Amino acid sequence: MSVPHPLPEQLAEIIAERFRVLSEPMRIRILDTLRDNETTVGDLAHALDASQQNISKHLGVLARAGLVEREKHGTAVRCRVADDSVFALCELVCGDVSRQLDKVRSLLETQEASS
Repeated sequence: MSVPHPLPEQLAEIIAERFRVLSEPMRIRILDTLRDNETTVGDLAHALDASQQNISKHLGVLARAGLVEREKHGTAVRCRVADDSVFALCELVCGDVSRQLDKVRSLLETQEASS
């Protein structure tokens, strides 16, 4: 599916909301932790050294955005990634960040060599 250009205003709002959801580092860490396996809120809290309340709050935001699914099993809530396409976006951003870091390293090495 191709994205229309220019973007309709409503589509631009939806895209902006997805970026707002992903702008919180803890949400990125939660998605990364869930990338390979579903897990419980408690296990996420332990793995990310955060409170269950904090993890639940972020999971709620991710679930409303359609990125995470939650399923209650007895007293535990299991979570999994609902939309794997988010990782393609993360890979693009990580690749760009990596290129930027390489440029900075190169500049610093050049500067040190000339000092």
